[in-house]
Amino acid sequence: MRNRSEPSVDTGGARGAGGAGGAEGEVEGDADVVRFAFDGRALAARRGQSIAGALWGHGIVAWRTTRGGGRPRGAFCGMGVCFDCLVVVNGVPGQRACLVRVSEGDTVTSQEGHGHGALGS
Repeated sequence: MRNRSEPSVDTGGARGAGGAGGAEGEVEGDADVVRFAFDGRALAARRGQSIAGALWGHGIVAWRTTRGGGRPRGAFCGMGVCFDCLVVVNGVPGQRACLVRVSEGDTVTSQEGHGHGALGS
């Protein structure tokens, strides 16, 4: 059983070769799992998985808003052509979630508009 003082980690779709453990945060095959944060939420993903794939695995399908109307966007083409899947990774805006592989300890946040607040809208 997990110590209550340990932070809970949502493993969503990240499963080791043996499947999921019984409780939230328990994943068999931990060597194949990386942990990262998305909008302040602790998540896990398979090593080598794209950020978009990891977010989809957790049921998250929108992580950016458009410049003009603030409409939600997520992955569209899935191959880096359309730029609909932009996220901020470790403070760097404009990263395509469908191309960037999630790494241990990454901090990923939703991107609003072009991601450069100081430049205006």
